[in-house]
Amino acid sequence: MRGKAGLVIGLAIGYVLGTRAGRERYEQIKAQWLKVWNLDPVQEQVGKVKDFAKTQAMALPSTLWDAGVKVVKAAGSQGTPGQKLDAAIKVGKDSQDDLGKAAQTSAKAVKDAVDDAVEDATGQGGA
Repeated sequence: MRGKAGLVIGLAIGYVLGTRAGRERYEQIKAQWLKVWNLDPVQEQVGKVKDFAKTQAMALPSTLWDAGVKVVKAAGSQGTPGQKLDAAIKVGKDSQDDLGKAAQTSAKAVKDAVDDAVEDATGQGGA
């Protein structure tokens, strides 16, 4: 909730300051931002983060697919319909933990990559 309130306050302040500064100042700020954004070191770090995020993003769908296959296999196993349902539910619950771990691992890896990229770009590495 604190993050949302801060975002709303930040947007409101930006809006007020932006309307006071006018279009000309906005264009100056935008031009400066684009200069920084297009610097080679910044784009190099952006590329690293994008590449890493792509590889990490693929880990979650494969885990999701594996979980789906396990549930389908359990539902198609031998036994009464009730036993099949119970098996599918059990496998689904077990897979839930795997999916949660994969999501957390992917999110942490992407966050770490972004943090490393920011440290590299700003020269604040801990060496």
